[in-house]
Amino acid sequence: MKSSIVRSAGVASVVTLALGLSACSSSDEGSGSGSDASGEPTTIQLWTWAAGFDKAAEAFNAAHDDVQVEYTQIEAGNKGGYDKIRNSVAAGNAPCLAQVGYETLPSFVSEGNVVDVTEFAAPDEDAYTPAGWAGVTVGDKIYGAPQDQGPMVLFYNKAVFEANGIEVPTTWAEYQAAGEQLKVAGVKLTGTYEDYDYTGFAWQAGAPWYAVEDGAWSITPDSPENLEVAAYWQGLVDADLIGANIWSDDWSAGLGDGSIATIVGAAWFAGILKDSAAAAAGDWAVAELPQWEEGDDLTGNVGGSLSAVLKGCDDPQAAWEVAHWLSTDPAAVDAQIEGAGIYPASVAGLESELLTSGDDFFGGQVIAEVFKSASGKVNPDWAWGPGVSTLVGTLATNMQKAYAKDSGATVAAALTAAGEATAAELSQQGIAVNE
Repeated sequence: MKSSIVRSAGVASVVTLALGLSACSSSDEGSGSGSDASGEPTTIQLWTWAAGFDKAAEAFNAAHDDVQVEYTQIEAGNKGGYDKIRNSVAAGNAPCLAQVGYETLPSFVSEGNVVDVTEFAAPDEDAYTPAGWAGVTVGDKIYGAPQDQGPMVLFYNKAVFEANGIEVPTTWAEYQAAGEQLKVAGVKLTGTYEDYDYTGFAWQAGAPWYAVEDGAWSITPDSPENLEVAAYWQGLVDADLIGANIWSDDWSAGLGDGSIATIVGAAWFAGILKDSAAAAAGDWAVAELPQWEEGDDLTGNVGGSLSAVLKGCDDPQAAWEVAHWLSTDPAAVDAQIEGAGIYPASVAGLESELLTSGDDFFGGQVIAEVFKSASGKVNPDWAWGPGVSTLVGTLATNMQKAYAKDSGATVAAALTAAGEATAAELSQQGIAVNE
């Protein structure tokens, strides 16, 4: 099965040109896999911040003699991990594998920090979900193995909905109507969505933030399609249906006491909700994401990472084989589910027995069934580009203003500011950008 998310060869070539790649083959970096000339096992260093990879590495080492994994836990990417990875590549002492978010991969590609492993990886495409495979692909080249994914769903307080006679919304219009009913009861519909958390709404709507035209990047978070999405969320803000900032103490309190009724977020929000609202155990449930038009059946994706093969790796083939095994072996995937609560990106991972049981926090619901269904419905009309950290950082700053009462700031203005800041940064880096 060829993923519909992977772009055509023509578009892929243009993306590669826009990134300014030299596009060397991974075979230039090394050859073969397994024991080295001395007969000693090949050692593949692995850096990640997600918990559970230590146990996954132990499982790999127990199952292999010719290749061994040396594991190191690092800080999360935006909290220092990416700087550590970049510095190690520049110094020539990088590990072969490191965790990189899907959204950050295009920047790593444009900087020359990762290795093309397409020749080794391409035969294993069917082992992963389409969204996961798209996350490791830039242009027509593959740079590592998908680890996890973040299909978006609707978490809702079932007890609050039932107390107010509200059915689970299946469209965004119904979602707003539910918010109006909840407002009468003194309940906020949801919290704020400021950076990556907001991107999933545009993703679902098929309103991408990056495009390639005439060999240059167009940064498009305020395209006409995006402004339609912005107008919807601005309507929720103006109607005073939005509560506390996501990740704040007030937000956690609202989730626990029923004064905030929903989270629109990725599958991995299940763990966040359990930690933030333990007092509401049994009250919450999960449903598929409301649709823009009745009859549509699409969702967005927020988050997900890959085991990227880094520049300087002596044996990229062995690195790919390690990365692929860690993402598909049942014991390795289970270690990551138990350690970090990931939602797997591999087809085998989705069959984990850990994902088949009812969850007491969600009233016994088998929530992974909803996640699995959603993972097959991620809108294919999305691709990340370079400069994402600037884009989402600028967006967050300006979205906070848009949520502030009587500030005069808007969601649309926040999107425009994010696009302008990103385009300026890329131009300064010598990356071609369309006006």
